[in-house]
Amino acid sequence: MDKLLLGDFALHWLLGGLTQLDGGAMFGVVPKPLWSKRYPNNELNQIPLRADPILVEAGGKRLLIESGMGVNRLSEKQKRNFGLQSESQIHESLAQLGLTVNDIDIVMMTHMHYDHANGLVSKEGDRLTSTFPNAVIYVSETEWNEMRNPNIRSRNTYWEENWRPIEGQVQTFSAELEVVPGITMIHTGGHSDGHAIVRMESKGELLLHMADLMPTHAHQNPLWVMAYDDYPMTSIFAKEKWLSEGIGSGAWFTFYHDNVYRALKWNDANEIIEKLEIQRRHL
Repeated sequence: MDKLLLGDFALHWLLGGLTQLDGGAMFGVVPKPLWSKRYPNNELNQIPLRADPILVEAGGKRLLIESGMGVNRLSEKQKRNFGLQSESQIHESLAQLGLTVNDIDIVMMTHMHYDHANGLVSKEGDRLTSTFPNAVIYVSETEWNEMRNPNIRSRNTYWEENWRPIEGQVQTFSAELEVVPGITMIHTGGHSDGHAIVRMESKGELLLHMADLMPTHAHQNPLWVMAYDDYPMTSIFAKEKWLSEGIGSGAWFTFYHDNVYRALKWNDANEIIEKLEIQRRHL
């Protein structure tokens, strides 16, 4: 299992599923001859995208960033449309660490799109139940409001079955929230109106989880934003701000969707100076 130490914090990447989506949509207006040099694609113009939650052990708590694709949460049509290659193996991943879903104290949701939120809910026969029954689920107030009242565009990714079973566990925040000492969720907007990032700092070491502002390492250029972004200019400005702060402070940048790297450090010339690559093994 891929692991990164940050001061007193330990991060473990769980297996949350793998999809293949259209590369053009993932890179927006960036021409294929440019983005295809930086990220692999197949003959159908699809790129592999993981959905791997990060388990963070910090301050005696066990926190998750995101929840994965879930199991048996997509119809056959959705599996085809979303290019589903594998579903979540959260239970198996946690078992490798001697844990179960009941041991998760906190889930930090950067936003509530299906590929991030499906894993919050499990199917038990015909019933939908909370996957992490003992966890507090944090999400921005703006995101939570839109999740429950989606507009004509967002209703395709904000699903009622992803919030009804867990609404009693949800706590919201406005601008930012220190979830535990050293770990803060910060509302940025951009990819969605309520999108947030996660900032971690321990013993002078800094880490930024940019979520879908920077879904893969190939999106490091602030201008390279997705066609899926609801507010692309907000994404660009937020990326400029946080990339500048992070690179200037020697921060790690971590990923949920990247199929090459778990985490990277860049220097001022945008060169990779440290990296944690994915171990390509299956449970």
